[in-house]
Amino acid sequence: MKKFGLLVLGFIAGIVAVANLGSLLGLAVSGLIVFAGAHFYLKSHSTFLKVFWAIVGIFGLFSAVANVPGFIGIIAIIGVYYVVKRWKNENISFSSAKVVSDDPFVNFEKQWNELYK
Repeated sequence: MKKFGLLVLGFIAGIVAVANLGSLLGLAVSGLIVFAGAHFYLKSHSTFLKVFWAIVGIFGLFSAVANVPGFIGIIAIIGVYYVVKRWKNENISFSSAKVVSDDPFVNFEKQWNELYK
């Protein structure tokens, strides 16, 4: 029964993701326009270019707001990812990997504590 629920959830999320591909593409283009506007705004030196690139960035923001269904598509893609991970019985973890330090003092303290337990 659990696999059936995952199958239904994955099917619905897949349909929603495919139905929102246009909005996702529009959202990506809007994000690129906002990024370009901010990038060139920071690089420009004249007031005219700063105003121009600020207006371009604002138009990109308006376009991103108009593509709200793209956010629903992103949530659907996350749902498909969740279903695939659960179907394969893999754990879903968003924590960072443990960093092993090459610092000799940290390693010395760790080995010292292992010797005198």
